[in-house]
Amino acid sequence: MPVTVTETAARRIDQIIAEHGFEPSNMKLRVGVKGGGCSGFNYTLDLTEVQKDSDEVWNFTYSRTPKVSTAALAEGEQGGGTATATETGASDTFTVTIVCDPKSYLYLNGTTIDYKDEIMGSGFVFNNPNSTSTCGCGSSFSA
Repeated sequence: MPVTVTETAARRIDQIIAEHGFEPSNMKLRVGVKGGGCSGFNYTLDLTEVQKDSDEVWNFTYSRTPKVSTAALAEGEQGGGTATATETGASDTFTVTIVCDPKSYLYLNGTTIDYKDEIMGSGFVFNNPNSTSTCGCGSSFSA
């Protein structure tokens, strides 16, 4: 199973790439694990241009225009809001490429990476079906 990224996380990754002035087509999100942390393993995330032959690789393409639900449109109409439509084309998409080394993949197989922006903080969140326990901060786990 792939390591996947939610649309929210993908948008944040795309934003970080743009903020740093990186060339989007060259950048990849390297995910991995390393020993340590309060639960035994720490998750790692890194933007890189390096892809090794032994890496697992997944590509996820998203629209730059967020999807608007019909419920949100109906709410806007009731509240006097305005809904606008824009033409979408190939240039209105972006791709997030995830790379993972084989050893980390043993622990990350089937993991979904999300991004949360809440009052108490923001950051990437890992939903890992292989973890048996996680620490309170969510950045380490045991398998």
